Amino acid sequence: MKHAAAKSGSKLVVYAALAGNLAIAITKFVAAAITGSSAMLSEGVHSLVDTTNEILLLYGMSRAKKDPDRSHPFGYGRELYFWAFIVALLVFALGAGVSIYEGVVHLLHPEAMVRPLVNYIVLFASMVFEGGSWLLALRDFRAHKGKLGYFEAFRRSKDPTTFTVLFEDSAALLGLLIALAGVAAAQWLKMPRLDGAASIAIGVVLAVSSLLLARETKGLLIGESAHPKVRDAILRIAGDDEDVRSANGVLTVQMGPDQVVAALSAEFRDGLDSNRIEACVNRIEAAIKQAYPVVSVLFVKPQTRAVWERRTSGLDDDS
Repeated sequence: MKHAAAKSGSKLVVYAALAGNLAIAITKFVAAAITGSSAMLSEGVHSLVDTTNEILLLYGMSRAKKDPDRSHPFGYGRELYFWAFIVALLVFALGAGVSIYEGVVHLLHPEAMVRPLVNYIVLFASMVFEGGSWLLALRDFRAHKGKLGYFEAFRRSKDPTTFTVLFEDSAALLGLLIALAGVAAAQWLKMPRLDGAASIAIGVVLAVSSLLLARETKGLLIGESAHPKVRDAILRIAGDDEDVRSANGVLTVQMGPDQVVAALSAEFRDGLDSNRIEACVNRIEAAIKQAYPVVSVLFVKPQTRAVWERRTSGLDDDS
């Protein structure tokens, strides 16, 4: 029940961000058309990209739920990782790229804003909506991170929806502050180029955010190990079985936010026949899946500790 509630919370965060970004994007584009603000146009592009991103995340979450089949025997969990990576690329290519381009154009050909009050109204309203979405995303991230620090939780998270929306909303709030500063400075100092400079600064914020997102989602996409606590639990459960002499080690791969494939190396006690070994493996698998339902598949390889250590000597333990 707790896991289902967490997943429901993650989807609620994405839906809330989608609705907010769509409304804000339309408002910003209208304001940019009225006032001629470069920073406001960049913010409109930013919100439109974020809206597209939420749609892609929801699509990825839906695809990841597909049951395993012959072509994908371990399921479709990595679909979410793929679409999260596409989201990071969109933030960089469209959000950052368009913002920086628009800012450069405005620096080269500055134009004074008209009706700047419209910009202020839209920016303050956007801060309210983005702030609400950000608080919801932050609460969901805190529920997932437990006692871990924020950066460590970000690095160890196996569900990109828990940090992608938070990153997007954080970048959006920072972008709004930059846009507000740019609009105000351009108006009061009568220097339209400052509006363009703000647009470039917004692009830089988006570029940094997208690179961090891409780095983390790339690791998930190509195959990260599961959380160390899953590995430790598998070793503990296997080592406690009466027919196991030693649980040598385990290799895990995160196939999706809710799916782990594990390979266990174990040395069984002497004198066991095949039926006894099979019963032992079944006990271990049942106990592991009861403790960690995310372990969808467990492979057990009988071998001595010396063989295990020799074959895994080149693997670094980064836990």
